[in-house]
Amino acid sequence: MSKLTIIANITAKEDKIDFVKSELEKLIPPTRAENGCIQYDLHHDNEDPAHFLFYENWENRELWLAHTETQHFHDFVAATEGSIETIALNEMTLIA
Repeated sequence: MSKLTIIANITAKEDKIDFVKSELEKLIPPTRAENGCIQYDLHHDNEDPAHFLFYENWENRELWLAHTETQHFHDFVAATEGSIETIALNEMTLIA
């Protein structure tokens, strides 16, 4: 199976921007150490302070799905409950 790219768009509630940013940053070290993680980069929108984006590359979809079952991922979901306006995930495959 080919490499999988994930684009995760996260929009924090206006009064929770700093908190959500802090929780997103906590995901980076343990995720980058996971089996199959090639790239895991967090971006912050220059125009919209509530908008964050993860650009992720994984060896395959199965290893990305394993990431969604890790303790640090579940801790993030629990910690940010009620603090996130929207999350949109796109699973992408490189064409060229």
